[in-house]
Parts: sequence; C-alpha cells; structure tokens
Amino acid sequence: MIDYGEFILPFFMIGKLDVEEDVMDDDLPRARKAAAVMKTVSGKLSDVIATLGWECYDDVVVEIGGTVVSGIHQGENYNKKWATPYGIRKYNKDAFIVIKNLSRTPFAPSQPNPELIGHHVKETRPGDQGHNGSDPTGQPEATT
Repeated sequence: MIDYGEFILPFFMIGKLDVEEDVMDDDLPRARKAAAVMKTVSGKLSDVIATLGWECYDDVVVEIGGTVVSGIHQGENYNKKWATPYGIRKYNKDAFIVIKNLSRTPFAPSQPNPELIGHHVKETRPGDQGHNGSDPTGQPEATT
C-alpha cells in the first residue's frame, strides 16, 4: 500500500523485475527516433521527388554512405578499443542516406574529348628533343 495522506492506493506488481532482465527491447527506442525523423523528412522528400520528376515505376534504391569496413585481419590479442575485427561495418557520425534512381542513370560511358591530346602522344617537331633526351634523328646525344 502507498499512503498519499488523504487516500491510500494499493500497489500491485505483477511479475518480477530483475536487474539482468531487459525491460525494453533496444529496437523500440530506435524505431521511435526513426519515426520522429521521418515525420520531418517525408514531406520534404516528397517535394524533392516531385521536383525531379521521378515516377512510381522508377527503380529506386536507398543506400547508406559514410561507412567504413575493416579490411585488416586482427591478431588474437588486438586492442578492442581501437582496432576493429575484419569485416565489421562502422557507421561514421556523419553518415548519410543516398537515394538513387537507377532508372534515370545514364548507362553510356563518358567519351574522351578528341581535342585534348596527352603530352606523351604529341609528336616532336624537327630540332626538338624528345622526353629521353635523344636527338630527333634517333642518335644519342654526344656527351663531353
């Protein structure tokens, strides 16, 4: 019984609550936070999709950017505070969400500019020295 002065409330506890017992699943707070973010983002996202002219039949994927995957095999006695086991993905604090419309991705590879010529392709004029310091006739330079 809990005494509040003017009235007394019966206090019942059904079940038990141990310290080791998980009261709330970790997924519930994450889901609530995600729902709060979606309330503010969904309207803005809808406006941007309409501005871009995306259609309901477009192939759209959602990806996460700003992540890192450990590519180093750690020994048995590695420092767990600083080193990450091989293949574990970490999300940086500045991770971001990427929304790609694969239906509107151009599949034609970029073409080189025909007006641009690399310096190694340029022909040398008579009297000019090549990159290797040889005479344009093909004869090595005489050293004194």
